[in-house]
Amino acid sequence: MNTVLIKNAKIVNEGQIFEGDVLIEGEFITAVSESISPKSPDFKIIDAEGNYLIPGAIDDQVHFREPGLTHKGDIESESRAAIAGGITSFIEQPNTVPNAVTQELLEEKYQIASQSSYANYSFMMGGTNDNLEEVLKTNPKNVAGIKLFLGSSTGNMLVDNEEVLEKIFSSTKMLIAVHCEDEATIKANTEKYKAEFGDDVPVTVHHLIRSEEACYLSSSKAIALAKKTGARLHVFHLSTAKEMELFTNTIPLEEKQITAEVCIHHLWFSDEDYKTKGNFIKWNPSVKTAYDRDKLFAAMLDGTIDVVATDHAPHTIEEKSLPYLQAPSGGPLVQHSLQAMIQFHKQGKISLEKIAEKMCHNVADLFKIKNRGYIREGYYADLALVNLNKSQTVDKSNILYKCGWSPLEGTTFNSVVEKTFVNGNLVYDNGKFDESQKGDRLLFG
Repeated sequence: MNTVLIKNAKIVNEGQIFEGDVLIEGEFITAVSESISPKSPDFKIIDAEGNYLIPGAIDDQVHFREPGLTHKGDIESESRAAIAGGITSFIEQPNTVPNAVTQELLEEKYQIASQSSYANYSFMMGGTNDNLEEVLKTNPKNVAGIKLFLGSSTGNMLVDNEEVLEKIFSSTKMLIAVHCEDEATIKANTEKYKAEFGDDVPVTVHHLIRSEEACYLSSSKAIALAKKTGARLHVFHLSTAKEMELFTNTIPLEEKQITAEVCIHHLWFSDEDYKTKGNFIKWNPSVKTAYDRDKLFAAMLDGTIDVVATDHAPHTIEEKSLPYLQAPSGGPLVQHSLQAMIQFHKQGKISLEKIAEKMCHNVADLFKIKNRGYIREGYYADLALVNLNKSQTVDKSNILYKCGWSPLEGTTFNSVVEKTFVNGNLVYDNGKFDESQKGDRLLFG
């Protein structure tokens, strides 16, 4: 059995930081203490040298593009990048090609991941206007939840039949995760700017086309429906200050029926960045104003927003270089999301304990992921060892995404993920990967 003793770490866990050791036996953490002595010469000892040991991050929203879109990315390449960034588990979305909207297609993705994913994995079942029967077959013990695109179409996944929508909300106890933008508002705004600019609409109006109103209209409707039906609702990638009034921070996470997520790009960029970054920060929902960004950050800190994710969605440089109206939305972020949050810590905006809460603990609790998200005895040894005294500049020479670019290129982070453990295995070690190890399917309580 693989036995590893991590010594001299600053352990970041459950609201505190303390110096100590962690013993890993097989897949699991078997001891966490101020000092652990090796009981056998077979123990592999890793000296953390005073660096920070945090639970492996869990990203609840990624698009790894397999099957069907593997010229942009695949489960192997993107999970590899995630591991290098300290993300040890991910939940992937159903808008691949074909869309994962039957149990058979969903299971095919699990089979691919079992052979190729460096990280632990789960995949969401997709809902459409006509697959309610398939949705209701979903096993809540080994599938993260149901994903619905409400009012914003992706492939055939737009759910705009209100009768069907209410049936889904009222028929399942599984978590329903939603993308909320109002399509009619977006179409009207697009026509307005096409009338002004013709086909040469600039990306600088993206946040005015996919506007605050488009987001608020859709998210408020979803929340009203969840309250009416008692559905368990999770709202993905919030992007506006106005939407914060729809959520609460007055009750603990475990009592919330309606929860919220913010993504790295909505905390990092603002509409001012369209001038220099162009389509490379074109996301749906759009990056909004600095005011929105600051209010989202405050809501993340005060518990109105529960988790931080990436919405990692790679496209090729060629695709992103098309004119604004033709360029796809989305960008790659999993390799650098933890470093981005630690950069906020370096700026005095957030504690390391709060980062662990939003990227590890709360994601595990919100999705009821079994035995992950914490540094606890009996839990899987999913861990990241981070050096806060080293710097790393993002450039094409060190980007691991298959698409070969990052919206954060040129950024210097004052932290480096040095080692990542997945299920007790040291899968990433200072730039080197153990390619013999693969992640496990996540299970849910």
